[in-house]
Amino acid sequence: MFVIKLRRDFITGNQAPHPYREKTDRAIKKRPPWKEYTLHIVVFVLVVISMFIGVKEIKITDTISILLLPLIYALVMGLALFLAKPIKFVGPEQSKVAEGAMVLFIGVLITKLAISSGQAISSIFQVGPALILQQIGNLGTLLALPIALFFGFRREVIGMTSSICREPNLGVIIDKYGFKSPETRGVLAVFVIGSILGTPFISFLSSISASMIPMHPYAYAMASGVGSASMNAAALAPLMHMFPSMATQLEAFAGCSNLLSFCFGIYMCIFVSLPLAERMYTALAPHIGRDHEISLDDDYDIEEVIHDQYATTEDMTVGKLERWATFLILFSITVAVGNFIGYHTSVTDALIGMLMISLITIVGMSLERIIPWNIPGIIYISLIGIFVAIPGVPTADFLVRFVSQIDLTTICTAFLAYVGIAIGNDWDEFQKIGWKGIIITLIVISGTYLCSAGIAHLTLVSTGMI
Repeated sequence: MFVIKLRRDFITGNQAPHPYREKTDRAIKKRPPWKEYTLHIVVFVLVVISMFIGVKEIKITDTISILLLPLIYALVMGLALFLAKPIKFVGPEQSKVAEGAMVLFIGVLITKLAISSGQAISSIFQVGPALILQQIGNLGTLLALPIALFFGFRREVIGMTSSICREPNLGVIIDKYGFKSPETRGVLAVFVIGSILGTPFISFLSSISASMIPMHPYAYAMASGVGSASMNAAALAPLMHMFPSMATQLEAFAGCSNLLSFCFGIYMCIFVSLPLAERMYTALAPHIGRDHEISLDDDYDIEEVIHDQYATTEDMTVGKLERWATFLILFSITVAVGNFIGYHTSVTDALIGMLMISLITIVGMSLERIIPWNIPGIIYISLIGIFVAIPGVPTADFLVRFVSQIDLTTICTAFLAYVGIAIGNDWDEFQKIGWKGIIITLIVISGTYLCSAGIAHLTLVSTGMI
């Protein structure tokens, strides 16, 4: 019998298992990674194909274009392989392992961004006010509330539009309203859709906005920090291709913005956006809302989604570290080869850089489990990554020399290959939500991204930074 040891959450003070940790430990601990060689081989092939295809630009007008990045190909091909019935070597078991693996690989994305943040720490201090004030743009999600009411949703709109609906926001809504509440149905709907469509959509939104709306690239990079590592990286990738001379600064601003969103976004939700959503619903529902109420989860077991069925302990073990290390080594090899194909860099240098990133990831995730307070591992990872890359710190020159050889797009491509396979298990649930939920999700993402970019741009202009 397994026992879950509960620890106090550093934000709420409540005793509860951390959802990231449960998913990762369950999927990775249940079956040794070297026994899932089929999954890793498939991902390797998907990354190689995606990087060979490369970046494709689709011209809409003379000034507007869409960039199709390798990360999009990997996501689509991974999902297609799972859904293709004749294919037997990518199935539910591989999908479950990929789900746990992608949570582990989020740490790699965070580490890469954190190192860029430390490398450009002086530039970050110069534009500090813009980084802080653009967080107000997270309230842009509320623009979707009246549209959701018009579509016929009722109290679901509070959960759907009070935030961008990632894991911390999901916990806030469930804690406040309960598992079976309409508010939870709403936040869970956007959570599921955002997990599937959020990453590719924000990548398209970023490329279109940067070519169509005349705002500074720094502003768009700051707006990329929505509190989701994969969406942060996906929104940043097109900017780096469009403005290669600013790549390091863009990575730094995006990484710091994402860290601020993760650390303080939950407080914005609790104290500002959630009360505003309640008041907007009270004021607008009698005028815009319809008589019928849409239910998003008649056949959707919310508790099954929130609570992992495979209980694990919080204890750190040698076996757990071995499994993490094995996954990260396999991931590093895939990224190093993909980086060589896409950007003709040294495989050896990229592999060394990836192994250093992996080491920081393991240290951060270990601290999450060792230190009593339930501080998310990505906070530790971010702080360590920033510190070791600050100019003047003994590790900085050696670390940056190798990590700079790795393009963020390659890491995202490998990561999203796993994501595509992982979300195959949720495809039926995604189909039940309907097109109205999809539209609301896209408006929520667009609202927070464009409002944050606008505030950041105005702040940069008013302070004379650009």
